[in-house]
Amino acid sequence: MTTDTTSAPNFIRNQIREEIEAGRTGKIVTRFPPEPNGFLHIGHAKSICLNFGLAEQFGGDCHLRFDDTNPAKEEQAYIDAIQADVSWLGFEWAGPVRFASDYFDQLYAWAQHLVREGKAYVDDLSPDEIREYRGTLTEPGKPSPYRERGVEENLDLLDRMRVGEFVEGEKVLRARIDMASPNINLRDPILYRIRHASHHQTGDKWKIYPSYDFTHGQSDALEGVTHSICTLEFEDHRPLYEWFLDNLPVPVTPRQIEFARLNLNYTLTSKRKLKLLVDNGIVDGWDDPRLPTISGMRRRGYTPASIRKFCDMIGVTRADGGLVEIAMLYHAIRSDLEDNAPRAMAVLKPLKVVLTNVPEGHEEVYEVPGHPAREDMAVRRVPFTREIFIDQDDFMEEPPKKFFRLAPGKEVRLRNSYVIRCDEVVKSESGEIQELRCSVDFDTLGKNPEGRKVKGVIHWVSAEHGVPMEVRLYDNLFQVEQPDKDKDADFLEHLNPESLVTVQAMGEPSLAEATPESRFQFERVGYFCADRHACVDGTLVFNRTVGLKDTWAKVQKQEAQKKEQDEKEQDKKKG
Repeated sequence: MTTDTTSAPNFIRNQIREEIEAGRTGKIVTRFPPEPNGFLHIGHAKSICLNFGLAEQFGGDCHLRFDDTNPAKEEQAYIDAIQADVSWLGFEWAGPVRFASDYFDQLYAWAQHLVREGKAYVDDLSPDEIREYRGTLTEPGKPSPYRERGVEENLDLLDRMRVGEFVEGEKVLRARIDMASPNINLRDPILYRIRHASHHQTGDKWKIYPSYDFTHGQSDALEGVTHSICTLEFEDHRPLYEWFLDNLPVPVTPRQIEFARLNLNYTLTSKRKLKLLVDNGIVDGWDDPRLPTISGMRRRGYTPASIRKFCDMIGVTRADGGLVEIAMLYHAIRSDLEDNAPRAMAVLKPLKVVLTNVPEGHEEVYEVPGHPAREDMAVRRVPFTREIFIDQDDFMEEPPKKFFRLAPGKEVRLRNSYVIRCDEVVKSESGEIQELRCSVDFDTLGKNPEGRKVKGVIHWVSAEHGVPMEVRLYDNLFQVEQPDKDKDADFLEHLNPESLVTVQAMGEPSLAEATPESRFQFERVGYFCADRHACVDGTLVFNRTVGLKDTWAKVQKQEAQKKEQDEKEQDKKKG
């Protein structure tokens, strides 16, 4: 699999190309280092596409390394899910799956090295006292009273921390850097904390675990990473990243480069808040199709190619570009499915129609292309019978002037079939429409006879051969563009009560063969995916992936037309 990374702005790609051309860089090695404490989301997808894509483009390697330094929040289920997500997106990591815990012995030896060099010490201050001593953005910190402990005492205390002699929070190991630094990250940061927790990779070997800052750069160096790519919130951590590399006997010195993270409107990507939604049962697990997790998008029907295309479309910059429109993501998936999803007819809100001049037991079978532009897709067999279902929205008793669907006395064409006319509306005692009685013009199969003008074309399903389906109509989980913009407000107040609407639908017979995760365009309705869980036991459940209306493409077209018109007017003025 190759990734097209040439069409969108990408300053990191440009920098690496310049380095290679100038002979400053050899083989490129990148890494994707997720924490195994949750499921990956669309923001991680951007990082995955960037790191793996750069390695592919420049003939290098990309490692998958789990930052597993906090066993209290990590689970094997997250490790398995992350590996599955990266593979599903179409990427292969170089070598084995790596873990930061693979380097715990070396990291501990380097911590001892810093102690011997007088550049680290064991501190007895409590967590609250450490925060107090650290100072503020406008005031320098003050040194801990334990900062001047001797080397031998620090080495002894560190070893006793390692074997579990002290309780959690009683002591920490800190780097001795600069308590007056304007960068708070350099004010004697914590290197090790005591954690009496069993680790999913190392078991009960360790009673202390390294901080992210002490782990990340050194792990990069041990793996020969050339470019350590991370999001902008780590920019202030870069001096610390480099301090460790400068003060430890590392084999190589990677370069950290930061890029702007993805902010998608109507979406949350905070792991903590996503976990809250899952834990409180607001959504149906980490792969709920309303979540921006990769597993959720997969279940909703997004394709790996569409996610990669979206990540390419938004580009890679250092500047925070604000909110990316979710319509752009919908455009990416829609354009992929337009070319690759087979067609089918499904009626989401069935309304029974009896064709009164079609004999009982009559049946015709139409052979219909699986895709209008794809001869390689199988032909569908669509049966036509006396009783059919149409969608309730395709009928109105008192239609407005430009309603080109079915109405009393009006005609409409059944897609791939005849023209029918509505002759009678049958209602219940309460006045609810129960069925329509219509007649067929048998001379209208295929191309309309000359002089016949029928503007409306609607989809339909044979009542006898249609297959019952549950259809889940997913929409944005939140009603506002930035649900967590107000930090003092509860983001749950912005939940969309109609983010999931379930209907009992009828589909054409070909849909009975749908396999989990197979995708279709329901003609005139939208794109849908067979649910990967529900369809296993034979129950047909389809999740709406995205509608047919492409608002982003329409806006882009309008903007292009306006730009072209402005340029023409400028040319006239110049002329």
